[in-house]
Amino acid sequence: MERPELPLQQLHAFVVLAEELHFGHAATRLGIAQPPLSQQIRRLEDKVGYALFRREPGRISLTPAGRELLPAARHALTGLAEGLAAAREAGSGRAGRLRIGFAASLALTVLPGLLRTFRERFPAVDVDVREMTTTPQLAALREGSIDIGLVREPPAHDAELAFETVLTEPFVAVLPSSHPLAAQRKLRVEQLADCPFVLLPRAVGPPLYDRITGLCVAAGFTPRVAQHAVEWQTVCALVETGLGVSLAPESIRRIRLRGVAFRGIEPDTPRTRVAVAWRRNDPNPLVPSLLTALLQDPPDGL
Repeated sequence: MERPELPLQQLHAFVVLAEELHFGHAATRLGIAQPPLSQQIRRLEDKVGYALFRREPGRISLTPAGRELLPAARHALTGLAEGLAAAREAGSGRAGRLRIGFAASLALTVLPGLLRTFRERFPAVDVDVREMTTTPQLAALREGSIDIGLVREPPAHDAELAFETVLTEPFVAVLPSSHPLAAQRKLRVEQLADCPFVLLPRAVGPPLYDRITGLCVAAGFTPRVAQHAVEWQTVCALVETGLGVSLAPESIRRIRLRGVAFRGIEPDTPRTRVAVAWRRNDPNPLVPSLLTALLQDPPDGL
């Protein structure tokens, strides 16, 4: 297919003249003199190879070639105007596509308020949310398949990624509701020493796994892991069956299972850290837009 070489200025002049059907009126609307307008139309006709206007004394009209070109010319000009507007919106961080990874438990805390706030401020942005545990999120950020991550227990330092804490929350004990310790309002970690544990695999989030097992070690025992589960929902379901107990971020309380009891830990000083993660020097203008929404004016619940 032959690539057309039609200057936009000539197309614009053609469309305006086709709408006005009067050289003087069209020239006034374009803000130019009539001779330059006539020259632009002549050059366009030379490129097309046929006359676009029938010139008669006192009036002009479109030729068949002109009638065929008009809708295509309008479409081209409209498409360009829309494209320029979209490019400006994307360049300013008000439109485009933003891919957000999140740890599943954050769907119970940070994520809903963040998405609501962000979509209210930037309705033209296409938000793609992806449920991922922390380790896959960090890998996805480094390889560029997500733009923002919401992670638990981020690494202390990373040459490629930046982190900012958005939330800390205490740990809770997760028990079968029939467990003797469920009768207490709060308990100490050492009281779980003889219980089998249900935990997330270390591979999906080494810092959080080490944090939980570290609480046990600090309490004088190494947890005996009876079962692993990738999602907190599954961890709670396995606890309900009596396979073991667990330690989890407090937001896990929002998983409602009739046979599961959540009990506070005393002292409640151990807390898990939630952070937003992004690539250092990321050129995507939507990234600082979301960071501003999250860090400078956090949504309800943070």
